Amino acid sequence: MFYADDADLALIKAAAARRGVPEAEIIREGIHLAAISSRVWDEPLDWPTFDGTGKPALGDEVTRTVARGADQP
Repeated sequence: MFYADDADLALIKAAAARRGVPEAEIIREGIHLAAISSRVWDEPLDWPTFDGTGKPALGDEVTRTVARGADQP
């Protein structure tokens, strides 16, 4: 069981009707999004880093850099 404001229930009903799915699906999706947004990872993410000048990269430069990276194993 859950409690929601009338305005939120109206939004759920409208979204379900628009998507052609049961209201319960919208609610489950919302619960899942709330749960994963609060998730804490056991290990830090290993984000790639890039060398550069600190200036914004232009489209052609980005394309060349990505292409070079794709060639590496």
